[in-house]
Amino acid sequence: METLLQEGGAPQGLSPLPLAFVGDGVYELLVREYLIARGNCPVKKLHSRKVELVRCQAQAQALREALWPLLSEEEREICLRGRNAHVGHVPKNASVADYHGATALEALFGWLYLEGKLPRLRELFAKVVEHWG
Repeated sequence: METLLQEGGAPQGLSPLPLAFVGDGVYELLVREYLIARGNCPVKKLHSRKVELVRCQAQAQALREALWPLLSEEEREICLRGRNAHVGHVPKNASVADYHGATALEALFGWLYLEGKLPRLRELFAKVVEHWG
């Protein structure tokens, strides 16, 4: 398994919300790296673009339109567990459906990361980037 600390626990034993907790950070780091790779620009502009790409609506749309057809049965199961998780609250600027969709995507990215499936993580993120156009 390849993770940054190389101390990851067994992701199979984790509930979907801890997977989403990790996946949120993984997804945001991928977005930040993507933005930096596109060239140097002011931090304020980087931050604005990052917020646009990691918001609930964008994540839910990416999962629904770009990733779902490409997922294996196991990956879909992780997403469904994430989508159906009982979250404590929904941000006021997001719909319940989008928030659950974003949680599903984050759970998937967290699971892939903790499983050490970095090539698959990169492959799916590349499809998200293609979706952005």
